[in-house]
Order: sequence, then C-alpha cells, then structure tokens
Amino acid sequence: MTPKEVLEFAKKNNARQLDVRFTDLPGLMHHVSYPMHVVDEECFEEGFGFDGSSIRGWAVINESDMLLVPDPSTAFMDPFAQTPTLVMLADVVDPITRQHYERDPRWIAKKAELFLQSSGIADTAYFGAEAEFFIFDNIRFDQKEQLGFYFIDAEEGRWNSGREQDNLGYRPRFKEGYFPVPPTDHYQDLRSEMVEVMLKCGLNIECHHHEVATGGQAEIDQKFDTLVKSADNMMLYKYIVRNVAYQHGKTVTFMPKPLFGDNGSGMHTHQSLWKGGKPLFAGDGYAGLSQLALWYIGGLLKHARALSAIIAPTTNSYKRLVPGYEAPVNLAYSRRNRSAACRIPMYSASPKAKRVEFRPPDPSCNPYLAFAAMTMAGLDGVLNKIDPGEPLDKDIYDLSPEEMSHVPSMPASLDEALDCLENDHEFLLKGDVFTEELLESYINYKRKNEAEAVRLRPHPYEFALYYDI
Repeated sequence: MTPKEVLEFAKKNNARQLDVRFTDLPGLMHHVSYPMHVVDEECFEEGFGFDGSSIRGWAVINESDMLLVPDPSTAFMDPFAQTPTLVMLADVVDPITRQHYERDPRWIAKKAELFLQSSGIADTAYFGAEAEFFIFDNIRFDQKEQLGFYFIDAEEGRWNSGREQDNLGYRPRFKEGYFPVPPTDHYQDLRSEMVEVMLKCGLNIECHHHEVATGGQAEIDQKFDTLVKSADNMMLYKYIVRNVAYQHGKTVTFMPKPLFGDNGSGMHTHQSLWKGGKPLFAGDGYAGLSQLALWYIGGLLKHARALSAIIAPTTNSYKRLVPGYEAPVNLAYSRRNRSAACRIPMYSASPKAKRVEFRPPDPSCNPYLAFAAMTMAGLDGVLNKIDPGEPLDKDIYDLSPEEMSHVPSMPASLDEALDCLENDHEFLLKGDVFTEELLESYINYKRKNEAEAVRLRPHPYEFALYYDI
C-alpha cells in the first residue's frame, strides 16, 4: 500500500491509534502509539522521534535522537487491541543525516538483499523458517543473591501423569509428541485459532501440528517469502502466537531448550536463490542440486560456527545443540537426513521446490540478522566456489568415533560461538551489510549481558552435585 492507501485503510477500519513497531539488536520488538488525528501522509517522510539510547545495543545517550519512519507496505489492523489500532513496522533513521541507522536489524536485512542484487548472482533470496515453540500453563522463575530457580507446568506435560486430581491422562510421552491426534494433542483448537488470526493479518500459513516434545511443543509453518518480508513475518508470527495463547490463559516461549530431557525448539530455515523469476538451486548434481546450490551449502558449512553466534544466539541455544535430540550438531549436508546441518528436502521434483534447509538456527534469534547472515555466508560460498565436500547419507549419530572425528561440529557454548564470530566475520562485511562496529557491539553485548551473566551465577543443579562435598 501507498501512504494514501494506508490512511484510507485506517479510515475504513475505524482506526483510532497508530502503533509503530521496530526490533532491537537481540530481536525483541518494541512499539510506540499515536492517536490517528496526528497521522498524515507527511509522517511517512518525516517519521516519529524517539530515544534510541534506551534500546538494547543501540545509541549512546549523546547520539540518542532517532526517527521511526513507517513502512506502508507492512500495515495491518492489530487483532488484539481493544481500541482499533493500525500497525506498521518502521525503519530507523538518523534525524540529521537522514541515513538509515546502522544498528537497525531491518536495515541490515535490506542491505543483504541489495548486496545480493549487486553481486549479479541472483536477485531474490527466499526464506521459509519453521519456528517451534512451547505452550505452558504456568511459568515461575527468579534469580537473586541467595536463590535461583525456574518452575514450568503444562497440563499436557507427561510429568503430570501421576497427578491425583483432575487427571484425564492423554499426554505425549517424552520425545513421542510428533503428530498425535486429540485428546493427546491438547492444543489443536488453540493452534487453529493462531492460524486464523495469522491469515487475517496477511500471513500465508501452510500447516500446523504438535511437535516431538511433551508439554505443548508446537509448530506452525509459513510459506516462504523474500528475505526482509520473511523476517517481518516472523516477528508478526511471534506476536500472534504469544497473544492468542495469553488470551486463553496460556504462556508461550520460543526458548530453544526450556525442558530437560526432551527435544528443544529449532527454527529450521529453508532458503534458495532466484534470478529473473527462475530458481537457481535446481540442477543435475547431488540430490537434484545445481553447482551454485552446492557452493552455497559450502559457504553455510564453512561459516556455520561463526553464524552460530547470530542464528543460535543465547546460552540456552547450546542446551539444544547437543547429540541425541534431533539437533544438527554436526556440520554436514545430506538429502532427507535430518541429522545433518544442511538437509536437501526431497518432497517434490519441481525445480521451484529445490532448496536447502539449514537446521542449526533456533527461534531465539533475531530473524533480520539471521537471514542476512545466512545469505552472506551462502553468497561467500558461491563467490569463492567453496566445495561442501562429500555428502553424509547415513545417520551421523550412528557413526564410529573415528568417522565422527572427520565431521566438524557446532560450538558447544555461546562463549565459543562468539569467539568463532570474532575470528570469522569478513564474509559479513561485504557490501557493508554488517559493519565492524555493529559486530563488535553485538559480541560485547552478548558476552557481558548473557554469557558472563550466566557463568557468574550458581546453577540449581550444582547444589545437587556439590552441596555435601
């Protein structure tokens, strides 16, 4: 829509408020609202002022004045607001230079698209991300000087099978929650409502289902879209999932590993390159791939350890990335094999369906940064003709120790991942998509506020191990 069309859309829907949204560096969405009587076409050029120094990982106090410039193509009516509210995503702009703010994740994703087009290799990168999540009934957690704990409960959790009262059974066993019908699948209707709201807001949904873990693990699949649009869609997806659950007295988490002893939540990311409306990943090579696609895979695998700091960016991510829980710890590629970091789906013989599924990402990542970084890694593979090596068409977890010694693996911690990014990030700097200053800020933020913060605090299980030592 154009600005004029957006205002007409707002009037038609009796919008009383405008909600302008943007995303910080770690990937949390923020918003500010304005009564509609202050909104006109000039707002799409002039923007709205705000304090960037209060946003995580952003400007210092003496450079804090920023502008939010709404993107009219992102307009929709908020399905949860009691007051009719028009929502638009915004780009962050410097009020003096009128240049895009270099730490705005959405601008980084846009620069990745621009670099792709300037490379001559392709003009469009398509992404289809499968973000899993858990639906819980109760969550308690706290951390102080003398205590630290969390408590999770879910009606569907297998741990409630022995409860004396109000117990009707029908709960998925640990690691056996894939595709059960109701009543074992407790949340069919809740997920269906999420889907209905998503469709109303313009998302293109393909299917939904229960996932492997007990305790309400779920997945709703979106149709692929362009890089920036897919990231926009993922932020809206999370917003809808959380709010529909909240309306029903439930709580949702996109933490990669909230439950011990069961599968974690991934965000397997399907991706492909197109040029002139034609797919570039289809060919007569391995698994029906083109040479370009194999080089793209080579780039993903070469830079996967550095990418991990962006696509699996939390300390909790590395509770998921361990062997035995269908997590792609090992850096290899294969057709159909879900134990490989790069999987080539074989559902369809159509060239348009040919893609690569990169499995290490999880839904705690910032999708703008993650999609941009994966694109840059794949392009580096194409530009430098990086050979991905031989495919691994057997279950990686069944390999002997000798065979496994030749298969590289993902980092084992956020600390290690940040070290990898620090030592391997030249591929991200091409076209000024990422900058040295941004990556330095990102790494420092993650180390100080997350990796070090977790490392300094006693873990509850340490008391079980060591209290009587």
